[in-house]
Amino acid sequence: MSEVSTAYVHILEKEYQVACPHDERPALNRAAAELDKRMRAIKSSGTIVGLERIAVMTALNLCHELQKVQRNTPPDDTEALERIAKKLDEALGKE
Repeated sequence: MSEVSTAYVHILEKEYQVACPHDERPALNRAAAELDKRMRAIKSSGTIVGLERIAVMTALNLCHELQKVQRNTPPDDTEALERIAKKLDEALGKE
């Protein structure tokens, strides 16, 4: 297992510190880029104002997508998806 250290990601012009094993940094960076893209899309719609509301709407959309995937995924893959969901929850919880 890789040593855990602090990684930095940027989402909507804000920097967040995230504890992350070194070998998982590329995945974290891809997740942060996807989250940033989705949050920017919601922000640009102009109907939702405020970072917290944008984050909540993005999280709801992601959870909805995750649930759809879980309904159609064999049980062996569910554990991996739950780990991804947990990482997203942790990233969104750190401001």
